Amino acid sequence: MRIIIIADYAIPEGGAPQVAIASAIALAALGHDVTYVHGVGSAGDPGLEGHPNITRIGLGGADIWSKNAFAAAKDGIWNREPLAKLAKLLADHAGQNAIVHVHQWTKYFSPSLFSVIRRSGLPLAVSLHDYFLVCPTGLMYRFDRQEPCALTPMSGQCLAAPCDPRSYLHKGVRVLRAAALNRALKGFACSAIHVSPVSRQTIGHWLPAAVRQFTLENPVECQDKGMRSPGPNLKVTYCGRLTPEKGADLVALAARDAGLPSLFIGEGPLREKILAIDPSAEITGWLDKTQARARIERDALAIAAPSRWPETGPLVVAEAMSCGVPAVVSNRAGAAGRVTHGVDGLVCEPDAGALAAGFRTLAGGDTAARLGAGAYASFWRHPPAPAAHAAGLVAIYEETIG
Repeated sequence: MRIIIIADYAIPEGGAPQVAIASAIALAALGHDVTYVHGVGSAGDPGLEGHPNITRIGLGGADIWSKNAFAAAKDGIWNREPLAKLAKLLADHAGQNAIVHVHQWTKYFSPSLFSVIRRSGLPLAVSLHDYFLVCPTGLMYRFDRQEPCALTPMSGQCLAAPCDPRSYLHKGVRVLRAAALNRALKGFACSAIHVSPVSRQTIGHWLPAAVRQFTLENPVECQDKGMRSPGPNLKVTYCGRLTPEKGADLVALAARDAGLPSLFIGEGPLREKILAIDPSAEITGWLDKTQARARIERDALAIAAPSRWPETGPLVVAEAMSCGVPAVVSNRAGAAGRVTHGVDGLVCEPDAGALAAGFRTLAGGDTAARLGAGAYASFWRHPPAPAAHAAGLVAIYEETIG
């Protein structure tokens, strides 16, 4: 099978490109012909280089949101820059047993990507790492109310809601982009791949009837090295962008109220707020994948993922569980589907009080060790390995092509 994977990045800049890269490598290992196309920059992950079944094509563009406001708005709605290159590339790869798989498109490609794919005649699958396929802001979340959005996407109420994290003007650009996307996808019988049941429950009923829907958990790249050997000074640990929708501030509040030290691996706009809440909190900034995992294995009392938005499925929870670190997760997020409350972690409301109570439970007696052992056993009972993920993708591709 010939598979054209398209993502904004070819480096693990976030969860979506990390999954795209892992799936490309796993599909190539199964013997499929993979072309990995990325819009931003020319550099690629080392795993994409040197494999006889992988061709990486970088378009050398820039993240559209790094441009001035006018250029970012224009290209965010409809980026014309890659159209000719993409049209030729897809024409060169057309065939009876070929498919396009889009992982990420909002930072470079824009809705114009789907227009080109449609004209190529190639079948399409889209992984839903977020909700941009229906929601203008991509999160199904009201930043003005700090709660999940219950409005019909692109309805009058949706358009009027001041829900964007930046400004209403910025939302206006996103609304125009969503309108362009709806026009590009109208009647397109493509496939949507939800990465968790939460994703499907959140927007599955909003997707057009022509879209086939599948659920396939993201792959997790890790080896079974046995249970971890924790260090002496365990901390409540958060790993990811420091933003309100991910609940980074809730972790700081809850750890302080529980009287526990905290560790934040990542960076973002809440850095100063976190330090104001708890001056003793450790914020490392961004670490590479190996360094981040090492800190979690050694120093985490638990990994905390108290998302306020219905997060599709943060990879860090599964990665932590694979080495025996229990998780405290929001009942709104996709990660809650992997955690069994009281067996291999804790599931709670994204609320500082509920989170603090969970942290106190973990800090008492042997609870953290018991839940950690449960987390390790639970993960390795049915590990979401890249090879299994690739096999699941092939089944979806075959049905989509058929």
